[in-house]
Amino acid sequence: MSVCVPKGFRLAGVHCRIKGDPRKQDLTLVVSETPATAAGVYTQNLVYGAPVALNRRRTPSNRIRAVVVNSGVANACTGERGLRDAEQMARLAAAACAAEEDQVLVLSTGVIGAFLPLDKIQQGITAAAGKLAADEAALVSAARGMMTTDTVHKLAGRTLQLSGRQIQITGLAKGAAMMGPNMATMLAVILTDAALLPEVAQAALAAAADESFNCISVDGHMSTSDTALLLANGQAGGEPLCGDDLAGFRRGLGEVCEELARAIPADGEGATHLISIKLSGCASPQSARQIARTVANSPLVKTAIAGADPNWGRIVSAAGYAGVPFDPAGVTLRVNGFLLYEGGTPVGFDARAVSESIRSHRDTLVELELREGEADARFWTSDLTAEYVRLNADYHT
Repeated sequence: MSVCVPKGFRLAGVHCRIKGDPRKQDLTLVVSETPATAAGVYTQNLVYGAPVALNRRRTPSNRIRAVVVNSGVANACTGERGLRDAEQMARLAAAACAAEEDQVLVLSTGVIGAFLPLDKIQQGITAAAGKLAADEAALVSAARGMMTTDTVHKLAGRTLQLSGRQIQITGLAKGAAMMGPNMATMLAVILTDAALLPEVAQAALAAAADESFNCISVDGHMSTSDTALLLANGQAGGEPLCGDDLAGFRRGLGEVCEELARAIPADGEGATHLISIKLSGCASPQSARQIARTVANSPLVKTAIAGADPNWGRIVSAAGYAGVPFDPAGVTLRVNGFLLYEGGTPVGFDARAVSESIRSHRDTLVELELREGEADARFWTSDLTAEYVRLNADYHT
């Protein structure tokens, strides 16, 4: 459960004046002392940022040395200049850590359509390179340098014992809104001192992301910048993981990704509840995921939870328009363990008790059971409050 810096990595987060508040970090630099295997998964939006284009060309790889991240400006919808700026950002970071330009990955998040202030970013990279460290303070400052409208920094880690080797997996993430699978307005950088082959790292990250980052939503709006990176520098020693050791690593990676993923809707803009949706008894994993996603993205379901209203009709009807065939007579629904609907029929329940359960707990569990098969799915979202509307109405103007 430990969250610490894996061997051979150093990090820093600094304020370089992209954001107006000098108390807020807005640039992060992550450096591996040796070339690392790197894998990436990215937004599926046809409109994507210049950093996504750059990183797609450079991953998977076995020679990445650094990741540089800025927050406040997304460098998306910025045309050829945006691509040149992303490449220049990589060159600046490469020079600061004695690497080659193509050994650097770039992440940007913030307002769409604005150009990068490269003079400020250059100053920030220089400052961050001088503060690189491997302690807890450096890890926290790096996580904070990725934040936009997040209210808290997001870290998760696991320490594994694999064939006598201690392996550390530590992840940093940001995200609070414009969240809608696949991927969302989120950035994640996951570091490990395990040794992994590039194709193995890519497969492991893709599988972990599919069960975590692709199972969250705040508002159903897919971003231009979504990126999750995995860097594995092999500093724990030994040959690249395989067999049972690789299986153990993939479980640990999945746990880190799920913890980070859950933290994003839990920090959703204006959110007062983290809503966990569990589907069971479905014909296929795909159909279970589709129903769960549809329920999660329903404004009426989200506002009901915000108001602590056990309005089961909104949940059941959202499942019904998900585009997945099922027998309505086989639907059962529980909220926070209270049975509200069974076998396609409402049941008597204490509405006051259910409402109080929702109101008094930030975590709300919605369980939908069908009679179509044995597949299940999990999905996480936030409620929808007036504060979300205010924050997003005011964000740009």
